[in-house]
Amino acid sequence: MTSDQTGRPVGAMFGLVFVLAHAGALPTAAAVPVCALGTASFTWLFVALRRVRTPPAGGGGGAVPRRFGRSFFLVVAAEVAVAVAGFLVINLVFHAPRAAAPWLSLVVGLHFFGLAAIWRMPSLRLLAASTAACGAAGLVLAACGASLAVIATATGVAPGALLLGSVWWSLRTP
Repeated sequence: MTSDQTGRPVGAMFGLVFVLAHAGALPTAAAVPVCALGTASFTWLFVALRRVRTPPAGGGGGAVPRRFGRSFFLVVAAEVAVAVAGFLVINLVFHAPRAAAPWLSLVVGLHFFGLAAIWRMPSLRLLAASTAACGAAGLVLAACGASLAVIATATGVAPGALLLGSVWWSLRTP
């Protein structure tokens, strides 16, 4: 399978997970509509992705299918290692658990730069930069003592919406 065939549904799924996992920190009046909108967006994308026709392998057009191979797994392994190391430092050295979600958003954003390079997809750079920026902003918010709801919005709900939006955008453009 190519990255487009599995990457889009995985991106949409992680977008929904980001939204749902962090919406709980919001007041109920905000959390319920955010969860409903995230779930509706994912459902719409799931249906739309099932309707996308993929060209046959080697089907001309000059497009090189992007696959999940060694380079992909190295990027993901680096992402996991950096995330775990950061969590250890955040929790054991700085004792700042509110910085964990921002750290994860930063690392996830940075991993998209690696994917953009190995899959030769410059379009992923915008998702990478915006998600990493959410994480960096969240780290600043956590350091400044912002509320958990503000941090969760910046580093969970916003990146989740960015992931869902990027999958939607990938369906709009050839």
